[in-house]
Order: sequence, then structure tokens, then C-alpha cells
Amino acid sequence: MHSYRCKALAALFVTTSLAGACSTQNNTATKPADSTHSTANQNDTQALALFDAIYEERVALSPISQTYLGRKTNQDKWNDLSPEQDERYLALNKAHLKQLNAIDPQQLSPQVALSYTLQKTEIKHWLDDYKWRYYGYPINQMFGTHSHVPSLLINQHRITSVKDAENYIARLQGVPKLFEQLITDLKTRASLGIIPPHFVFEHVIRDCNNLLVGQPFTESPDKSTLLADFTRKVNEADISQANRAVLLKDASDALQNSVKPAYKDLIAYLQQLEQQAPTEGGAWQMPDGEAYYNLLLRRTTTTTLTAEQIHTIGLEEVARIHKEMTSIKDAVKFDGDLQAFFSFMRTSPQFTYEESEAGKAQYLSETQAHIANMEAALPTMFNTLPKAALKVKAVEPFREKSAGKAFYQSPAPDGSRPGIYYVNLYSMANMPWYQMEALAYHEAVPGHHMQIAIAQELQDMPKFRKFGGYTAYSEGWGLYAEYLAKEMGGYQNPYSDFGRLSWELWRACRLVVDTGLHAKRWTRQQAIDYLHHNTPNPLNDIERAVERYLVMPSQATAYKVGMLKILELREQAKQQLGANFDIREFHDAVLKNGGLPLDVLEQQINVWITENK
Repeated sequence: MHSYRCKALAALFVTTSLAGACSTQNNTATKPADSTHSTANQNDTQALALFDAIYEERVALSPISQTYLGRKTNQDKWNDLSPEQDERYLALNKAHLKQLNAIDPQQLSPQVALSYTLQKTEIKHWLDDYKWRYYGYPINQMFGTHSHVPSLLINQHRITSVKDAENYIARLQGVPKLFEQLITDLKTRASLGIIPPHFVFEHVIRDCNNLLVGQPFTESPDKSTLLADFTRKVNEADISQANRAVLLKDASDALQNSVKPAYKDLIAYLQQLEQQAPTEGGAWQMPDGEAYYNLLLRRTTTTTLTAEQIHTIGLEEVARIHKEMTSIKDAVKFDGDLQAFFSFMRTSPQFTYEESEAGKAQYLSETQAHIANMEAALPTMFNTLPKAALKVKAVEPFREKSAGKAFYQSPAPDGSRPGIYYVNLYSMANMPWYQMEALAYHEAVPGHHMQIAIAQELQDMPKFRKFGGYTAYSEGWGLYAEYLAKEMGGYQNPYSDFGRLSWELWRACRLVVDTGLHAKRWTRQQAIDYLHHNTPNPLNDIERAVERYLVMPSQATAYKVGMLKILELREQAKQQLGANFDIREFHDAVLKNGGLPLDVLEQQINVWITENK
């Protein structure tokens, strides 16, 4: 998906970083109505109506957002990736800002005034960032239109009727136009000197080719990924046998006559573009790259921390966590220094499952057991629990070689689809059991599933706050959840606790490596060497991570910066409230206030502390 357009739609849906909303009622709501309160309520009503109108006008420009939200409107279309659509977004945001400027925030109740501030700031940032719209890589080994097409069709496009199936086919037929727009966009970026690093192309081209394996693309006993998905959904739907036969033929024709040539054209262009690709990545290589990266750090961390400050925080955290790891090393009576222990954890076969279907099944089963144990402990730390179900699922074969280790997909707001915790079992050697718990707690409970499902289920909040978010908040919560799980009875095995620390260490190292690559001009190999020396992660894991940081500048800094802020606020609340401090109430204050920039989160927690003294 077009990277700028991704930002424009970030308030509509996010897979691993949705944020919440606040259901806290105004104290004045229970008081007898008077003219002042009546006016305030009127102003609130008008403002809330505008927020939702803004949200819906954005959704209307994005068929895929509508699908993610569980709607079936424009189910036959893809997003428009043309420059003309960029201009429509620009005009829309200017109009929305003008509408917001007509509102006096002083006349709003506190929560609605907060929504006003967030909405206005988001739009102003969008407009300020418009000049950077061609920066970033809309197609890379982590995500992009090439993988989003099958991912959305398989995981989001429901088929319960003939019309749904026809819309699926229409989307298959629409892939050539979508990819034509994508190629035009890539050419524009290339003309500006914005080309992905060389290593990206091998991954992306391989993933494209993988999608064209099996019926109807090749002579094979097996159906291709998309045909298998369509066939299964049509067979499970309430559709007559005669209609099924027609639909299956039409889908097969669309795959052969539309999808295949579109992917072939994209592959051909990528092979050309690969010849121009830089050997090393790094935002500093882009025109005005330093300014671009500094902007990304501000947007990602929602702080004013500089690259140098973030780098220093990372180094300090790495040193601290190494000391905690050394304590565990000594407790398990390992004979050797921390580097030797890292090597042992990295290579000992006792920590990995069989490279087989049985090994994968065991991993999934044990993950589900850990999640069940944590769900049972939730009431000790939380007042508010999610209603949405949670499913654990292996990443699909078509994208497992390039996808990350684990990630979370939010539930449909209407309850038609559960939250899904995906684990990548392509290589069992890269999924040691000692890291299993921390991964599950981050992505599922008490991590992203708690945060996202609760947000979507809260009442009386504008949609942009329910479905929008801030990476530092959401990923900060995910990393905090890994830590919190220890207080909830997790990590009974010392090696699993080492796994928790290994993930916290990983996020601390990200502060060092991300700023190293994009501000200090580190090479890819420098970053790999740093991670290999300072973490127990396998080399393949490290190489994939560095490549991720290179195509997603600043994103990796959000986790640790966000976690540190939540821990700081928790300690501040404990110190100021003393015996009145209740961890469950604190978590409500964090989660039910919604996804916030970290400075705004701090303001809200300070209000909560004052109210509870």
C-alpha cells in the first residue's frame, strides 16, 4: 500500500498497533441539567458528530478499510493509489481542519476536548508531512501491495453469499489496475532517489513467484493459495452447487488472466529497479534524509527525543539488562561468561522444537496453554477484560518466509472475526521455547489483544480514537505487558524468564541499531555485528531484523520508549497515591483513555492521580 496513504489511513485500522478509547463519563452527567450543562452537551454532541463524520469520510475513500472494519461496502474494489487520490486526501484534510477550527475547545467537556486536540493534531501532522509523501518503501519484505492482496483476500474478505464471491472475483480482476498504479508510484519515488535497499528485491520477487504456484497457474495436484482459499470459502457458504461451479471457473479465469499477468509485470519492473538499488540502506542516504528521520522519530515516539538521546538510552538499557541476564546465568549454574551463555542459548537443541508438523503443533498447543494461564490471572491486574475471542494461528505458507516472528491482527468490530495471534513457524530453530511466553504475552494477553479489543469495545468515543493509535503507546504497552506477565505468574522456568529479558534486551538494542543505521550511518553489517555480540538471538533472526529496521526507519524505537514511559508513570502513581494505588485502576486509566501520544498519556495519568489522592 502507498506509504503516505498508509499514514492517512492509520486512524482507520492497524494490525499490530490499534489504540483504544475512553468510556469515562463526565462528572456533570449525573448532575441536574442547567443551561450551562445543556450548552456543553450540545457542543459535545456537535463535536462528536464532526469527529465521526471525518472518520467516515476517510473510510469512504478506502475500500480496504471498509473490509477491515467488517463492512461489505465496496467489497469489489481496492484502494486508489493514484496521485489524484493523494490530492483528494489533501483537500479532504484541509476541509476537515477548517471545520475543526470553527469549534471552540474551551466549550467542550474534558474528554471531548481531548478528542478534539488529538483529531486536530493528527490532521495538522498529516498536512505537515505531505511533502514527504513519496518517502518510504510501499513495497518491501515486511509488507506491501504485493502481499497485501492475498493477505486481505484470505484473512479479511468473507464469503457468505454469491455476491461476496463475485466481489472476491472482481478484486482479482482489479489487481492489474492496482499494480499499474503501484508501478507508477514506484517510478515516481525512484526518480526522487527513493529506492529500497538491494536486499529487498530478492524477498519480494520470491514472494510474488510463490503466489503463482499451483492451480490454475501451474500443472499441479494442489490449488494455488488464492484458489484454495476461494474454493474453501465458496464451499462453506450457502451457495448452490450450480453457482459454485460458475464461481470457481470465474475465479480460476481471473487468477490466470488478471492476477498472473499483473504479478509478472510487477516482477519484471522490480527486476529492472533492482539494478538501481543501493547496496546499503539508511534514511541518511535519501535526499534530506536527516530531516526525514528526525521527523519520523518525533512521530513514532511522540516525544522530542533526539537520535543521539535515543541511542544513549539504548546503550544504558542494554548494560542494565545484561546484568539481570548474568544473574539468571549464574542461577542456572552455567560455567562461562554472558557471551558463552548467549551462544549456548542460541545453539543448544534443548530449546527448540522438531522441524516437523508435530513440532509446529506442539508449539501452537503450548502457546495456547500459556495464554490460557494468563487469561485466568487477568482479574488480578485488570478490571476491564476484552469480550472478543482470541485465536492462535500459524502464519500462512505463502508469506511465512518473509513475515516477522509473531504479530497480532485485531478482531472485527462487529464480532464476526476474532483477534488472531500469528506465530511464524517457518523455521522452528528461530522459535525457541524460552522466548515463547514473552512473544505470546506481548501479542495476545495481557498485550495487544487486551489493548486493542478493549479499545474497540468501549462506548461513547469517536471512532478515530477506537481504531486509531500511536506506535509508542501500543508497542510500549506490548513490551510493558511482557514485564507485567512476570508479576502475574508467568515465566516460572528461569530460561523463560531469560527469554523475557532477551526480548526486552532486543528492544533496547533496537534503540541503538535504528539510530545507528539511520543517523550514525552504520552499515548493515555493523548493525548485525552489534546485535550478534549483545543478544542471544540466532544470526538469521538478526539479519532479518536489521533488514526490517532498514525499510521501516524509527518504528523499532517505539517499543522501549513507550514501555519506559508507562513504567515511569506507574512508579509515579505508586509514590503519590501510596495505599490508594490500585494496579487495576492504573491499567484502566492507561487502556480506557485510549491510544495517546506519550506526553498526553502523562497528562491523563496525572489527572487520574489527582482524582485518586
